[in-house]
Order: sequence, then structure tokens, then C-alpha cells
Amino acid sequence: MEVQFEKLSPVLAEMKIRVPADKVTHEVEGAYETLQKTARVSGFRRGKAPRDVVIRLYGAAVRADVARRLMDSTLQQALTEKNLQPLTQPAVEPAELRAKEEFAFKARFEIRPEIEAVTWEGLEATRPAIAVADAALSAELEKVRREHSTLQPIEGRTAQRGDTAHLCLTFTIDGNERHEDVETEVGEGKVMSEIEAAIVGLGAGEEKTVTVEFPASHHAAQLRGTSVQIGIKLEELKERILPALDDELAKDAGEESFAALEASVRARLTKAEEQKAEEEVAKQLVVQLCQKNLVPVPPSLVEQQSKMTEREMQMMSQTMGQKYRATAESMAHLRLDSEMKVRAGLLMAEIAKANALKVTEEDIEKGYAELAEQSGKNVARIKAEYRDASKRQMLIGMILEDKVLTLIEERAQITTAS
Repeated sequence: MEVQFEKLSPVLAEMKIRVPADKVTHEVEGAYETLQKTARVSGFRRGKAPRDVVIRLYGAAVRADVARRLMDSTLQQALTEKNLQPLTQPAVEPAELRAKEEFAFKARFEIRPEIEAVTWEGLEATRPAIAVADAALSAELEKVRREHSTLQPIEGRTAQRGDTAHLCLTFTIDGNERHEDVETEVGEGKVMSEIEAAIVGLGAGEEKTVTVEFPASHHAAQLRGTSVQIGIKLEELKERILPALDDELAKDAGEESFAALEASVRARLTKAEEQKAEEEVAKQLVVQLCQKNLVPVPPSLVEQQSKMTEREMQMMSQTMGQKYRATAESMAHLRLDSEMKVRAGLLMAEIAKANALKVTEEDIEKGYAELAEQSGKNVARIKAEYRDASKRQMLIGMILEDKVLTLIEERAQITTAS
């Protein structure tokens, strides 16, 4: 077997493989011999048809099958011998096989670019100043108050912003009615604006009907261009009673005093700000790393990254109760971002290799602990989830990337914003 390897670009390669005539003859003869023993041919007992009859009836199919098997086996052998790992399924140029003649074919596939050296030392970044604003602290304390609040029935007044309303909604579409019970806080925007506006001023037990005109561009096909009547009955109205910011609230929240609660909340906010600052530094360093090392990136890896990021955005939109809408502009930005991520991954892999960075079992155990803390799950459950080989490999990749970023940061020139 003769193999010619050629790089068409830094990320695209082509192999031309020639299989000698004696090998082709051996494979074709073997295929006919096997087929002749089992072939059913009219006028002959099974396995007794003459070779020339079998060739005339099945010759094209036999040659196609032998060609496929030769391409599969020789291509894999050639890749192994050249120590190549294609990033894409090799695209094989169709080739016709003729008995007793040399068989040649070509295969193209994407490869990782060869990176001779990476410029990564002395990068510059500015770490944002870390400060917890009083407004942020107050907002978090308000959340604590809300978590320990109570709801009390309202008597003697109508609904206003901030009240919790239990509604019975009746939707009438093309004469068909559909009922739905909803509990919402007035002004939160969790129900349609027409319903929000109608609730204000209603008392418990009172009803109101609104008409909603849906545009032709509405995301729900069954509602596009329709007019829907919505009957609203305010079944119950409650007022949220917030506790005072005092020691009693602190004790309910698990702290000894309000001062301790305030300090705990401030510490949590400070930690979050520190994490954001570190992420911003890492982002700046990665951007600079890519700008200083414009290595070609395999299109298939960029496509995979784009699809993965888009899936994450879709899931995030669903979690927030929103519909994901991709535009030409957003997709172009997504493509550029994916290209940078792929380039950064290739560069970081080279940095890790050049500096003999490894991921140890101790690193993996620490990774499990961090994931458990972030998700609120116990470590045993996290380990069970990461028994899957692909997920474990993903975790190892993330840990190695963190090690590379730490190394880059240690050699970088980082200033702190004033």
C-alpha cells in the first residue's frame, strides 16, 4: 500500500492511497468465492452457479463492496501509521474498482493545526476594583426580609402594586373557554400587561373582562392575529408583611444578630464581586492570547462550539420563561465568539503540553467539591453524575484550562482599577 499525505491548509489534509493490484485481485477473488457458495441463481442449485454467471449477475455489487471494505481498512491503517486523528469524518472521493488493477482513492479531513510556539507571557489585564455598594447590600437584605415575610388577607381595600393576587382566568378563543388559576404579585410582570392593569383597583370577589389583540408576529401560532377575551376574577387578595431589619430577623436567618447578618451578606457579595473580577481578568487574558496567536481554527470545531453555545442560550431563555430568537447579527457574533473559544482551547492545550501541566486525582476531587458547593448537591451525587467518561473528560478539561489560566495570570502584568 502506498500513501501520499498532503496538507491543503493548516487545518485541512488529503490522503491519496494506492492499493496494489495483487491485493485487489485477492480481495475480489475472495468475495466471489464466498458469494459463489451461497448465491441463489435461477436454473442452478444453491452454490452451484458457474463463476462467469455469478460475475455477470453480481459483479458490480461485488466490486462496490470490495472497494468500500478496502477504503475503510486501508484508510484506518494509513491514519494509524501517520499518527493522525481526523477532526471530521474523512470525505472519500468516489473511486471505481477494477479487478486485477491498482485501486486508488483520495480522502480529505480536518486536522488540528500545528502550533510551533505560543506567545503567552507578559499579557496585560486590568482587574476591576472590588466594592460592595450600599444599594447592593440593601437589596440583598430586602431579599432576606422577603424570604421571611408572611402573607395576610386584605380587607377593606382594593388591589395595589405589591399585593399577591389569586386569580381565576377564563380565556375565550373562537367561542371555546379555557380556565386557569394563577397567583401573581401585582406589578411583577409575570402575567400579561392587560391583566396586570385590570387587577389594580379590584377587590376580592370582583370580576373584570379584558380583550387582548395578539399581533400577527406572535410566537404562538394559534394566537397570531386573534382577539382573545379574558375574564378575570380576583378570588383572594393578600398583603406581604415584611419583618423589621433587626436581631429577630437575623436569628430567623441563622445569624446571632443583625450586625452579624449584615456582615455575612456583605461577605457573600464581596466574594461574588471577587469572582466576577477574576472572570473579567481571565476574559481579558484570553482575548489577548488569541489576538497575539492568530492560529487557524478547524471549521468543524467552530461549528460544534457554536451549536453548543446556542443550545445553552436556548436553555437559559427557557429557564427565564422567554423565547429564544436568533438574528443574523446575534448568529454572526456567536460565530466570532465560538471561533475565539476554539482558538483559545487549542492555544491552552499547547501551553499545558509545553509546561507539563497535568490533572491529578487530587485536582479532580477538588473539582467535585467545588461543583457540589456551586450546585448545592452533595459530593457523592456529583461523583455519580461524572462517572460518565465524556462528562469526566469535560471536567478534566476545565481543570486543565484553569491551571493554564493560573499560569498565564502569574506571568501577566495585572493592574487593579482605582
